[in-house]
Amino acid sequence: MNALGRHVLAEMYGCDPKSLDDVEKVRGIMVEAAVKAGAEVREVAFHKFSPQGVSGVVVISESHLAVHTWPEHGYAAVDVFTCGPSVDPWDAVNAIAELFKTKQMTATEMKRGVLLAEREERAAV
Repeated sequence: MNALGRHVLAEMYGCDPKSLDDVEKVRGIMVEAAVKAGAEVREVAFHKFSPQGVSGVVVISESHLAVHTWPEHGYAAVDVFTCGPSVDPWDAVNAIAELFKTKQMTATEMKRGVLLAEREERAAV
């Protein structure tokens, strides 16, 4: 595979419930994490659910950061996808975990991209 990007999926447990239910706080944390990782923020969209929870995305030149929160469980599902070598998705994930005051986190990285054979076929055309 020719990796075009790195996608980190993180499960964050034991997070501060008040932060997870505050749309402005969540938005600020996600934007701050993008900036700390060296990404270029393009657009931001967040929504506060009733009775609780926040979902949102920070679109960056290098791809995106997304979050879905469950304050009642102290849980946040986070994904950070970056393309190119200049932004490390782990920098953003670790900043988010710190800012949510996460007690425990599990995370997985997946390489995203095209198959080498497909790339070679296109080059031959």
